[in-house]
Amino acid sequence: MTQDAILKELPQRMARAVEHYWSTRAGQMDKQKRTGAADQGFRSAVTGGAQMDGFVQLLMALVTDAGVPESCVYRKRAVELPGFFRPTKEWDLLVVRDGELLAAIEAKSQVGPSFGNNFNNRTEEALGSALDLWTAFREGAFAGSRQPFLGYFFMLEECATSLRPVRVKEPHFKVFPEFREASYLRRYELFCRKLVRERHYTAAAFVSSTATGGRRGVYATPASDLSPEHFARALVAHLWGGM
Repeated sequence: MTQDAILKELPQRMARAVEHYWSTRAGQMDKQKRTGAADQGFRSAVTGGAQMDGFVQLLMALVTDAGVPESCVYRKRAVELPGFFRPTKEWDLLVVRDGELLAAIEAKSQVGPSFGNNFNNRTEEALGSALDLWTAFREGAFAGSRQPFLGYFFMLEECATSLRPVRVKEPHFKVFPEFREASYLRRYELFCRKLVRERHYTAAAFVSSTATGGRRGVYATPASDLSPEHFARALVAHLWGGM
């Protein structure tokens, strides 16, 4: 299958993944309300886990469409990789063929209303995972594998809070100018782009969606260099280079 053929269905697949995300999230919150098990209010929006299944399934389809046997693609089971600073780390999607690590992908999201602390947690988590993997790779943890594809796929809720300019505190030193009055959506865009430019990740995708539009599969791509299409092209090219 050609790259253009693989990418042809990507918009439709993305729409289905976005719709799955919001419908699953709504179902989780309704269930918790009915059972009285709502965990600290809106925290249920980020602790359910299954919301991202649509995106992970989309990524898996890209990998198999590129010619990788499904038996070499791992999700939900056998997704642990050795780390350097910790024994293992679970990834959302792994591609391991003939004992060689071809790709490891993390798929994350964030919804409101608490964007501040969660943004910091997401950045620290993503950077820590990358540092751990690349250090383990340098130390030969992956049995002589060539440099793998490391991907970061992120979706943010687009709402008044995530679009509002955010002040920064500068009691001692000035922050980098791009962060001044930057909304959380803009911060995530900068973060994903810098993950790639600083070579922590091979590619990153960043999309946003409103709760209302998302239930119909509507999403936005804030930056072309972080689009799902750009991410998919990089992933497929890497897989073909290793086959």
